[in-house]
Amino acid sequence: MPEYPDLPLPKDGKLVHNIAHFARALRRAGLPVGPGRVRGAIEAVAAAGFSRREDFYWTLHACLVSRPEHARVFHQTFRLFWRDPRYLEHMMSLMLPAIRGVQEESPAAAGARRAAEALLDGRGPAPEGAGDGPEAEERIEIDATATASATERLRTLDFEQMSAAEVAEAKRMLAALSLPVRPIPSRRMAPDAAGRRPDWRRTLRGSLRTGGEVLRIAPRSPATRWPNLVVLCDISGSMAQYSRLVLHFVHAVANRQGQGWARVHAFTFGTRLTNITRHLRQKDADAALAAAGREAQDWQGGTRIGDCLHAFNRDWSRRVLGQGAVVLLITDGLDRGDAGPLAQEMQRLHLSARRLIWLNPLLRFDGFAPRAAGIRAMLPHVDALRAGHSVATLQALAAAISDPGDGGEKARLAAMLAP
Repeated sequence: MPEYPDLPLPKDGKLVHNIAHFARALRRAGLPVGPGRVRGAIEAVAAAGFSRREDFYWTLHACLVSRPEHARVFHQTFRLFWRDPRYLEHMMSLMLPAIRGVQEESPAAAGARRAAEALLDGRGPAPEGAGDGPEAEERIEIDATATASATERLRTLDFEQMSAAEVAEAKRMLAALSLPVRPIPSRRMAPDAAGRRPDWRRTLRGSLRTGGEVLRIAPRSPATRWPNLVVLCDISGSMAQYSRLVLHFVHAVANRQGQGWARVHAFTFGTRLTNITRHLRQKDADAALAAAGREAQDWQGGTRIGDCLHAFNRDWSRRVLGQGAVVLLITDGLDRGDAGPLAQEMQRLHLSARRLIWLNPLLRFDGFAPRAAGIRAMLPHVDALRAGHSVATLQALAAAISDPGDGGEKARLAAMLAP
């Protein structure tokens, strides 16, 4: 909570009405704020007083925020609503269409666009000069036949910059995605009418019906089986928005029949490893992720990738990686620990998995380079490195799974590490 000077209170204040309006703005921004919480917030402010802005901030925070991922949206909405005029002007300017010049654009902070749209109630700022005379009735029609559709724009939009309505639409798009996989050959044999290998056991068993005379040799061929999908998702502070939407995609894959995966195992990690596989088996995506959020207590915390991978390799790798599993590692690679143990755990994970695919949201930047020590330690031990910041990048993930030669951006970034 930043420091702001206290404001003089008017004689005829409307604090109760303002708290109710603030709660409605939070509800439009996606927070589950009902009448009961609004009443509790009003009673809490009456008990705590309105003498210090910091106390007022945390009183409303305690009453209206129930999940860690909602804290950032609450913070941005609070700054906009409770008199921060410069910040409001900045957010409104972000929502205005502007001509890009030579100046560098600063992206909106996470949750800021959602907060601005909630306060404006879905209405963008009025065009300059609107309603000033008869020329306000003039309309300009623009032929937009060659422009990208709203769906195509949403497919390529960064998860971090989505509004509440765009996040809801993105979740519906992710629920419809599929992640097909090809079966892998097994060492076991199965009866096959077109097989080229004789099945002597079935042949002798069939000859008993004819008194021991072999009339037909039963054929067989190598059987196929479906691999497991293991997802390791980073839920630290820098990955919060991406991990929520990626887990929606994982939930859709886990509950979609006919994709071929034998089982889907999901783990979250930040400062500790948490198994959320059983929670993702629920059919309702919101209920499943809510249960997973209650299970994982390190949402938006620090990042200890090496320690969490060590816990996975020690406790879970033999249970879930024994059938040629495909591993999806979703993280930005910004680890606070030592790079040496992280490289060892990544090497062990790579050797245990049939294919290790790394999804890194930082690849959304054109000039991304592996400068962080954690990224440099992890890069040599993955089969493919791909972006994971939009719906389109998750749709393209099927190519990396089905094509063993697909390495994504690994070759380009590995060349930067070469001496």
